[in-house]
Amino acid sequence: MKIYPHLWFESQAEEAMEFYMSVFKDSKVLGSTDLPDPELSVVRFELAGLPVAALNAHSHAPYNEAFSFLVETEDQAETDYYWDALRAGGGEEKPCGWLTDKFGVYWQVTPKALLQMLADPDRDKAGRVLQVMYKMKKIIIADLERAYRG
Repeated sequence: MKIYPHLWFESQAEEAMEFYMSVFKDSKVLGSTDLPDPELSVVRFELAGLPVAALNAHSHAPYNEAFSFLVETEDQAETDYYWDALRAGGGEEKPCGWLTDKFGVYWQVTPKALLQMLADPDRDKAGRVLQVMYKMKKIIIADLERAYRG
């Protein structure tokens, strides 16, 4: 049994798959299925080991922050890369390291350092980091580290 995200598009499933695969270099196509209705199709692909399905089904239902992909990054350079790449072509910045891509799908670009600082047993340090993060769109690790140190 496999469980994986399933994205519903109006007609851009293939375009979305190609876009995501261009951002995440360790990706691959897993397959596609044309359904009996010529306007419906499914593509399956893998992003950094995560299998994803995307359906063309003329959906007008918007995505929202109730579901997002979290990209955990190693450093500022990787954070910057994914932030810029996922916003390319019309994505929008959101607070606290969130963004939407040009298809309206929500992403969190989150440095490991942020997660580690927020988990610190010293709640004062973690609280300072949280307050600084609340003021950010793209996460800037150096600013978080300054808040962490006090």
